[in-house]
Amino acid sequence: DNDLETESALSEEAFRIDAETVEVTTVRVPDVKAIRKSLELTQAAFADRFGLSLDAVQNWEQRRRTPDRTARILLRLIVSDPEAVEKAVAADA
Repeated sequence: DNDLETESALSEEAFRIDAETVEVTTVRVPDVKAIRKSLELTQAAFADRFGLSLDAVQNWEQRRRTPDRTARILLRLIVSDPEAVEKAVAADA
């Protein structure tokens, strides 16, 4: 019993400490499906054109995963200048 009480007290204390030090940041997650549809591309064509994996595109669209920082930057570039991104991808091939 004493071990359980001590463990519970330690867990509660750890939670209080974490709750005081947590920083919350809001990340705008791009709407990958809307971006893709605005370019009138299938998931496969979008992935191929911009050097992405089809699996990543599908997971982002289904909200099973969130694009990481680098992918979010790339997606913003795709929105603003898709031809430049396509040229960069082609040059890297």
